[in-house]
Amino acid sequence: MAEQVISPDLNFINDVIRSGGESLKKCFQCATCSVVCNVTPADKPFPRKEMIQAQWGLKDKLFSNPDIWLCHQCSDCTAYCPRGAKPGEVLGAIRKLSIQHYALLGFLAKAVGSPRFLLFLFALPAAIFLIITASIGSLWNVPRGANGAIVLSKLVPVIFIDSVFIPTALFASIMFAFGILKYWKDMAKNAAQTSGSNIISAIIATVTAILLHNGLKKCDLTKTRRKSHLLVFYGFGGLFIATNLSLFYIYGLKWESPYPQTDPLKFFGNGGAIALIVGITLMILNRLRNKEKAGIGSYFDWLFISVIAVIGVSGMLAQLLRLAGIAVLAYPIYFIHLVFVFFLFAYAPFSKMAHMFYRATAMVFAKYSGRGESA
Repeated sequence: MAEQVISPDLNFINDVIRSGGESLKKCFQCATCSVVCNVTPADKPFPRKEMIQAQWGLKDKLFSNPDIWLCHQCSDCTAYCPRGAKPGEVLGAIRKLSIQHYALLGFLAKAVGSPRFLLFLFALPAAIFLIITASIGSLWNVPRGANGAIVLSKLVPVIFIDSVFIPTALFASIMFAFGILKYWKDMAKNAAQTSGSNIISAIIATVTAILLHNGLKKCDLTKTRRKSHLLVFYGFGGLFIATNLSLFYIYGLKWESPYPQTDPLKFFGNGGAIALIVGITLMILNRLRNKEKAGIGSYFDWLFISVIAVIGVSGMLAQLLRLAGIAVLAYPIYFIHLVFVFFLFAYAPFSKMAHMFYRATAMVFAKYSGRGESA
């Protein structure tokens, strides 16, 4: 049998502990976690081997392993662990560190994962929109529409919003592309299996699984997570459609906002916002209800949840206050909404939102390489 040289990274072990995996060293390798997991493949199941690798500081093995993303953090393993090692929380911490590892701007990924830099991260978009509103004079005296109506786009005109968010979207796309390509190369280099489906079939199967959130169907402890995740997922979908409709109205049809409540744009926008708010509320309640068995989650988790919650509530509230004619509240809340939307998308490649892309990549690779079928 060939010898294997193990090079533990002690700093990585400490990083896992600091990132939410403080229970890592409680694991004594009984394998209960892999036995109770309904998601893990039968061949080399997780998360037992990931717990060993994390305890030994085998960072490279963990980061190039699709299994850390095939885990959906159902927390069945955490609930049944006789030692309270919380494998679900540990793998969550490893995923956070994996995002940092593959980020082109590692310092920014570390900043997003640390509460020390939270004010700075919010200060950037706040400063951008303050400079815009001050330069055009809407900071102190917001123009009104016809008959004195509140028009939120008068605070920050569409041309300025697009000049901020289009480069932001481009930046996020480049960051994602760099990280995903690097991750795929590492998985391919270390893959043990290569006899899977073709890449197109793997992509189609993955997209179908994501659209239906099939993985979460197998969770026992946190069954309601599927419903909340679906609501948030399709809430974003509705808001994405509404955003693109607004671009078509503004640049294609030359229609200025605000639009009537009966317009299809409002249907997708309001429907998406309601789904987002309900979904994130259920997500929060689920975490609080199962905190003793599943763990409460890390700062990294709660930052993402909180940002989504504020985006949904502030967007809906700004609209309701506009309709009610309460300008003194409508405009400031709309300003807050813009700041949080910028935060979500500018830092997406470095936040928990990156899970969507890294997990999808791991799922595609698992199917492509012949991995990923549960027992």
